[in-house]
Amino acid sequence: MAPQTRRLTFPKVVIERETDSEPSSSDEEEEEEEVEEEEEEKVVENKNVDEERMEESLEAKKKGKAPITISLKKVCKVCKKAGHEAGFKGATYIDCPMKPCFLCKMPGHTTMACPHRVATEHGVIPAPHRNTLNPLAYVFERQIRPDILRIKPAFVIPDQVNCAVIRYHSRRITCLEFHPTNNNLLLSGDKKGQVGVWDFGKVYEKMVYGNIHSCIVNNMRFNPTNHDSVYAASSDGTISCTDLETGISLSLMNLNPDGWQGPSSWRMLYGMDMNSEKGLVLVADNFGFLYLVDTRSNNKIGEPILIHKKGTKVVGLHCNPVQPDLLLSCGNDHFARIWDMRRMEAGSSLHDLAHKRVVNSAYFSPLSGSKILTTSIDNRLRVWDSIFGDLDSPSREIVHSHDFNRHLTPFRAEWDPKDPSESLAVIGRYISENYNGAALHPIDFIDISTGQLVAEVMDPNITTITPVNKLHPRDDVLASGSSRSIFMWRPKEKSEPVEQKDERKIVVCDRTEKKKSRKYGDESGDDSDDDKFTSKGKKLKSKSNKPEWKLTRCSS
Repeated sequence: MAPQTRRLTFPKVVIERETDSEPSSSDEEEEEEEVEEEEEEKVVENKNVDEERMEESLEAKKKGKAPITISLKKVCKVCKKAGHEAGFKGATYIDCPMKPCFLCKMPGHTTMACPHRVATEHGVIPAPHRNTLNPLAYVFERQIRPDILRIKPAFVIPDQVNCAVIRYHSRRITCLEFHPTNNNLLLSGDKKGQVGVWDFGKVYEKMVYGNIHSCIVNNMRFNPTNHDSVYAASSDGTISCTDLETGISLSLMNLNPDGWQGPSSWRMLYGMDMNSEKGLVLVADNFGFLYLVDTRSNNKIGEPILIHKKGTKVVGLHCNPVQPDLLLSCGNDHFARIWDMRRMEAGSSLHDLAHKRVVNSAYFSPLSGSKILTTSIDNRLRVWDSIFGDLDSPSREIVHSHDFNRHLTPFRAEWDPKDPSESLAVIGRYISENYNGAALHPIDFIDISTGQLVAEVMDPNITTITPVNKLHPRDDVLASGSSRSIFMWRPKEKSEPVEQKDERKIVVCDRTEKKKSRKYGDESGDDSDDDKFTSKGKKLKSKSNKPEWKLTRCSS
């Protein structure tokens, strides 16, 4: 075989520079006198440059080599126009002046100057206390309202990373669920279809079951009668029931028994919830249909019911905690709908809550079930204070950054199940903030009764976006899924000495399988490894003001 030699000839490189350069202060007077002469010379020069480029391109075509053009002009990546730039400059994002504000979607100002960025409660009307003549509201006031505190207690915010597992999953985390009785057990699902079981009290006791689903696990719910088993809905069109101790999974329903027949027939399951009174698993697919599965026979019952516009995803289902026959659904048809399960049929919704864009989630309040909180892609959190009142328009709209333009798990605002006033919600933030030169994405705690930002928690070691957040139903613990890692947050101990070293238990998982190279990197913009850790599990050099993490490497 003849030895290969390096090519000696290269295609020509044409560099385009900006014609408008800043004049120096010493030449300003001379340039003002010679403006007319320069304009004439520029016209002649431009003609000569165009002719030279034409000749070069013709010569290159004759030789079979296309010229490489490198443009040094400032071109905006958003509007594709020259003269300005948009994007990150260090840790600060610069808006395109030709587009409306990315946060509130209103023209006239940029995201940096948006009043909602300065104060989340801007334009929000606090919740009034008013009595209605509705008989249902009267019953509610007599039976349920006494259990809800009228004076809001002080919020307890978990604002410090206590322990974590780095690179726990092989793909980004899509859902989290706490065990109903074991306070230290956390379940997690990922984009690959795996289900992880982690005892964060012992930190090192963890397991990942990889043979349950073939793609994204969108939702998980525990069996109300058997807490050792969990139901999961996946984009492969199946519902699984998995034993947590053995890892053995049973498929309850498969909507794609014939396999892949094209995107027009492939059904994916998104929204999911449990009706404990009737013993039903409720799931919804990407075509707008609702399915019912009996937990006693582990079989589908009845026919699918169209609950949203045909051909649109139903991404969320939630049964009312006080009256489980009330069902709340949301989907890609820009609506959240309230249903009575005792008379479920197409078009029989009790009320339709309109939104301007896709609705990522919709939840009843955890204690009374009388409030509704929704998250929409238009950067709005919408709150309805009473399901017995006027539902034509929300009680409040809170502007918050959760609209994204990359492959991420959708942001969902969730209630704090321990808050007796039913006014605290948690949600991750998409727009990054500049903290000491680092672009961080905080997790926001918002008082939905006033719209005020109660707290924003972050850690300088976590530079990835955190769209999946779950508050513990009994303890002051927050679980966060950021990329492939899980972080557990607890409140800072006020009695802790200032000079004491802050060490936390962080487990770094190494995968034995090699990563497959992709043309454009990872499929997901948030699937990359955490920036602060190398493949050997050692922390990179960081600033002295960052908290010290005690890292332990473990193989999985």
